[in-house]
Amino acid sequence: MRLSQFFLPLLKETPKEAEIVSHRLMLRSGMVRQQSAGIYSWLPLGKRVLDKVCNIIREEQNRAGANEILMPTIQSADLWRESGRYEDYGKEMLRIEDRHKREMLFGPTNEEMVTEIFRSYVNSYKALPLNLYHIQWKFRDEVRPRFGVMRSREFLMKDAYSFDLDEAGARASYNRMFVSYLRTFERMGLKAIPMRADTGPIGGDLSHEFIILADTGESQVFCDKSYLEMTAPSADLNYRDDAAMAAIVQDFTTPYAATDEMHDEDAWNKVGSSSQLSARGIEVGHIFYFGTKYSEAMKAKVMGPDGKEHFVHSGSYGIGPSRLVAAIIEASHDDDGIRWPKGIAPFDIGLVNMKPGDAAVDAACEKIYAALEGAGKEVLYDETDNRAGAKFATMDLIGLPMQIIAGPRSIAEGQVELKNRLDGSRVTVTIDEAINQLSAS
Repeated sequence: MRLSQFFLPLLKETPKEAEIVSHRLMLRSGMVRQQSAGIYSWLPLGKRVLDKVCNIIREEQNRAGANEILMPTIQSADLWRESGRYEDYGKEMLRIEDRHKREMLFGPTNEEMVTEIFRSYVNSYKALPLNLYHIQWKFRDEVRPRFGVMRSREFLMKDAYSFDLDEAGARASYNRMFVSYLRTFERMGLKAIPMRADTGPIGGDLSHEFIILADTGESQVFCDKSYLEMTAPSADLNYRDDAAMAAIVQDFTTPYAATDEMHDEDAWNKVGSSSQLSARGIEVGHIFYFGTKYSEAMKAKVMGPDGKEHFVHSGSYGIGPSRLVAAIIEASHDDDGIRWPKGIAPFDIGLVNMKPGDAAVDAACEKIYAALEGAGKEVLYDETDNRAGAKFATMDLIGLPMQIIAGPRSIAEGQVELKNRLDGSRVTVTIDEAINQLSAS
């Protein structure tokens, strides 16, 4: 993409309403535009990142055996009355009426709707286990939306819902999603720590939040430092091996880790002081097992192998892609701007033409641009006539992992400069070396 054709509305000044780093950088880099309190438009740069995040989530959900569907944003109040949650959910639920005076709502979550879909089509244990997920916009009328897309009223959510014959099967499904989340966050360059958490209005007796540590985190968290050395399992794991999944979950839940509301001082004191880590954290995922809470209320049954009807056991599993974009920025930035981890950056490479109109520089840049695009790389080519300092500042602000800098002096010697945005390193290589190196990366 040529920068002259790309809509990138940068801000020179930091908006006063931006309280945290991610909010400031997302506004300054033209990723989002606030339309009203807690409601944002995603502009081209932000939308590209959001799509990358969703694609990684989607790939890992599919790998774990989940099936993607798409449920509507507007739901009938009758479904929520069936489950008993309509009156209990509180003022965060946006309640509306259609032209026929039917009570509707803008869905904050989808347990009721997916249970209705399940009971309409599944009546035998032979169809189980089943996991349905979608990536859809949600709305929760936060009393005080703040921190940009970190705590907004309208937000994008990946929510998955598992259905099993019994508790043992449901816990196996829970473990698969637990492991899938470890891999998802690892692929995004995040160290996400699973912490025992409160189930809240979702219900149930088993829940984990996946937390990344950040100074601007919303809540206090407590964990064993050993988590900082743990790595997610590799992509070749077998999700059908329930014992292997349980073992991974056991490994990742044995050291102490808890959110503030679940913190146990007695257990915490048993962790050696040299291993204690108390920090601020940002929630990037939340999973729940809630048994038959919704299936009993909504009469979702299947015929079991014993010839009897059984209420299915369920769980729900959420990741907020829009929130996750901000969390990644909180974890990966510097004074100059964003530092996107590889794989979720809006573009792989930024190509900077230092002197547009110079025939040799233009020709070299066009060669590099065509070669890298042909190799499947996403390149943002700055061929504008802006000042050099402004070009460098833009590339650093938007945080593309690699930059290629081409100026008259280096091109005359058949060379360009490569800059690694993550570590700041620079190296001078030939034009062909730059193409070969970045094409293969």
